[in-house]
Order: sequence, then C-alpha cells, then structure tokens
Amino acid sequence: MGRRLRKGRSVNGILLLDKPAGMTSNGALQEIKKIFEATKAGHTGSLDPLATGVLPICFGEATKFSQFLLDANKRYLTTIKLGVVTATGDADGEVLSVADAVPEISKDHLEAVLDGFRGVISQVPSMYSALKIDGQRLYKLARQGIEVERKSRQVTIFKMEVVRQDRDEIVLDIVCSKGTYIRCLAEEIGQVFGCGAHVVALRRLESGPFSIDATSSMEKLEALRDQGGMHALDAKLLPMSAAVANWPSVQLSAVTASYLRQGQPVQTSNAPTEGWVRIFSESDCSGQRTLGGQADDSFIGVGEILEDGRIAPRRLVVTD
Repeated sequence: MGRRLRKGRSVNGILLLDKPAGMTSNGALQEIKKIFEATKAGHTGSLDPLATGVLPICFGEATKFSQFLLDANKRYLTTIKLGVVTATGDADGEVLSVADAVPEISKDHLEAVLDGFRGVISQVPSMYSALKIDGQRLYKLARQGIEVERKSRQVTIFKMEVVRQDRDEIVLDIVCSKGTYIRCLAEEIGQVFGCGAHVVALRRLESGPFSIDATSSMEKLEALRDQGGMHALDAKLLPMSAAVANWPSVQLSAVTASYLRQGQPVQTSNAPTEGWVRIFSESDCSGQRTLGGQADDSFIGVGEILEDGRIAPRRLVVTD
C-alpha cells in the first residue's frame, strides 16, 4: 500500500500571530495551518488559554529554527489580583480561597517585595503547565486530580516594573528567561503579602526578536485570505532567518556553500572567533530582506564556529 500523500501547501517562513484569549497555543496553531493550507507548522512556546500576544508560528523549513525562539527571552504585561487563590494560578481556575482582606501595600513595600523576585530565582512549575513529566503533560494529570513531584528550576527575571498599582490589583511589565511561569510568580508574590494572588490578564509583548507591533490577529488573517488569497497571506510571513536575526552572519562563496550543504565544516575569513552564526551564500543577494538585513533566498542555515575557526553546519535549509 503506497504512502498517503499529505495535503496542503509547502509554506516556508514565520508568522507572528497575536494569539486570542480562550484558545490554547496548539488550537491556534491548527487554525493557522488551516488558514494557510500549510502542510507543516509548529509554534514556539505555549501561551495559556487566558493569555494573548506574540506567538511565532514556524512553517516548513522554518521549524528547524523554532528551538532558538523557544530558548529566547520573553516580555509580558500581566495583571495580578491579590486576595484570591485559584487552582491554576489564573482566572480560568477554580477559586480555592478568598482572603478576608487585602493589606494596604505602599509603593516602597511593593518594590521591596518585587526586588526579592528580580534576578535569578527558583520556580516549581505549576501542575497546570504544559511541561511533560514521563511523557505526560502536567495539566492533563492535574485535571485527573493527580499531582506529581516537580523539580524546581532556575529562571531569570531581567526586569519587573510596576505599571499600575490599585488596591487589589498590580500590573507588571516583566522581561524574563525561557521557562518562567508568570502564574507561579503571581502566586509567590501573593504568598509574601499573606493574601494570595492569581493572574487575571497576561499578554506577551515580545518573544526573542519579535514584538507585538508586528503581529496579526486571526481575524485579520482570515480577512486577508478571503480578499487576497494565499498570495496576500504569504506576504505576512517573515523569512525563516528572522528567527536568528540578532546573530552575526557570514557569507560563503557558492563553492564553499556547496561543501557546507553536504555537511562539511568549511573555512572562511569573515567569521567571528566563536559562537553560532547565520550563514548566507553570495550566489544571490536579491531576495527578501530579514530583520538583520540579509537576503533570505540566500540563507543556508546556521552553524557553529569550531576551535580551529571552521564553521560546522548545525541546521541547514533544504532547497528545491
């Protein structure tokens, strides 16, 4: 029996979706795949159903570079409600307790408490997170009433600024490392104040090099499809090299690039001394420009600088 052919278009690139509230990240991904009629796509970092904001969707060959976006820092705008504890740490969860009163908190006191959470901290992931333990999503176990031991892990809060402070609500602008759970942060802040807390609103403003200003809503994408077809949709895609736009780049001659594409480390005179780089071929510089200014149809992939100065291929784009 022959292999079943996958239906859909071969699409390569990155879409910046403004994920709507009330939808899981995987649900949003599946809807976007349908809109673009794409064969292959993946998202780069789950957002809770309550959350909105930047959700990069990688299509086709761009999925090879999704890990770099997963590992990137994130920026959130979150509203924390004091005095109420929920099972999930956010407004979607069952209310477990309500404090008799929320203490009056001065700006100085608030800053002192927040300062204890800035920098490198340890967090125990929520049972309602998408983290996998022994191959099972924690939130699926939690819904069955099962709680398992989770190891604490270190994350970094690079910035946490107070945007607004009301009697029982605090709005924070947070820049953090990958793997940071804002719900856990809210719960821990509420514990310090002795009244509990949970997240009532969460919006991702930045994910790696991508900002909320460059996103498109699902409604806008559907309208583009209906009015301009697939050509209009494809015009919203960023080139795949945009995932690593802040990395240094090197250009290889066509001959050297051919060796790299075969998996061989190559020598070049214009590479940095260490680290990872974006790799382009000099054979064509007429293509779509990335955030870093290079032509994407000459993008070969990414590589790592070896001790002897050669570039070793690590993720390569498969060209037709």
